[in-house]
Amino acid sequence: MAFTGFPVEGVEFYEHLAADNSRAFWAENKGRFDEHVKTPMRELAEALDDYGPFKMFRPHNDQRFSKNKPPYKTHQGAYGELEGGSGYYMQFSADGLMVGAGYYYMGKDQLKRFRDAVVADNTGAEIEALVVAAKRAKYDVGAISEVKTAPRGYDKTHPRIELIRRKGLMLSKNFGAPKWLHTKQAERRIRDTWTAALDVCNWLDAHVGPSTEPPGDRPF
Repeated sequence: MAFTGFPVEGVEFYEHLAADNSRAFWAENKGRFDEHVKTPMRELAEALDDYGPFKMFRPHNDQRFSKNKPPYKTHQGAYGELEGGSGYYMQFSADGLMVGAGYYYMGKDQLKRFRDAVVADNTGAEIEALVVAAKRAKYDVGAISEVKTAPRGYDKTHPRIELIRRKGLMLSKNFGAPKWLHTKQAERRIRDTWTAALDVCNWLDAHVGPSTEPPGDRPF
């Protein structure tokens, strides 16, 4: 079936899961997840396949290394990556819709290319201006993490040190749960968000590109 929006019942499911994140609740309500969350996200991923193919993340948390994590995630995410290296992410939860584009995480090989391009006069000034423009367009600028001072081998007084410290570069928008979230207009809003982030993604693809690290060493 074609994507027609995320139903209100999907928001309600996650509200209830947040209140009772137990295996008993999940067993009794998995049908609600499948119908109101998993199915529309799969339909949306198919509609946006030109940015994919998309990987839908599992609803279960990995509790092997943390006993404090609840058994189930309170959001459903999907991630696609184009040949150039840029990634495209969408997430549905009780809070609504979050959309991102760029390089949320960079491998060691990517970080070296990224930081050297930021340091260089021409390419560094270009990405700095693009990030400023993105902020003006109401994008949040983030990454998986950043170092506290300066990476080894880089000048901590460099004028673009804030970018150099990052371990990724992603633009995102949190839309909340407006009425259009429950309609097919959500697809267009996501496309518009990714299109407006294209200049940053193109810069990253040109100067960073895909990682050559084994897939198992990366989070996606």
